[in-house]
Amino acid sequence: EGGCLCGAVRYAAAGEPYDSTHCHCEDCRRSAGAAFVTWASFRMENFRVTRGALRDVTYAGRLRSFCPECGTTLAFRSSPQAGEIDLTVASFDHPELVSPADHIWTEDQLPWIKLADGLPTHARNRPRG
Repeated sequence: EGGCLCGAVRYAAAGEPYDSTHCHCEDCRRSAGAAFVTWASFRMENFRVTRGALRDVTYAGRLRSFCPECGTTLAFRSSPQAGEIDLTVASFDHPELVSPADHIWTEDQLPWIKLADGLPTHARNRPRG
């Protein structure tokens, strides 16, 4: 479970998160106002909003979701029809329970970020195998 800063939006996601990552792409950085964003993926059918409603913004064919009251970045989908949803790990009630596996879109990484966590890095998205 998780939610936004002000508590207007709450959500629940069932099952184990997958593809947990630190994303350094410019879109993520600008939409969150952060140096990078940590995401974890869930199947769309395992996600539901339990309080309030998300404000969805479509940009470049992708869908980003925010709290309409406080603006907290909460979710990302590669398209409105996507079968999975990425949730911001920092919005989880217990973000300490999810460990990112890698860094993606490091070609957009800010030059003053120095990675020292030993996780794999990918210039763009991770390879699918």
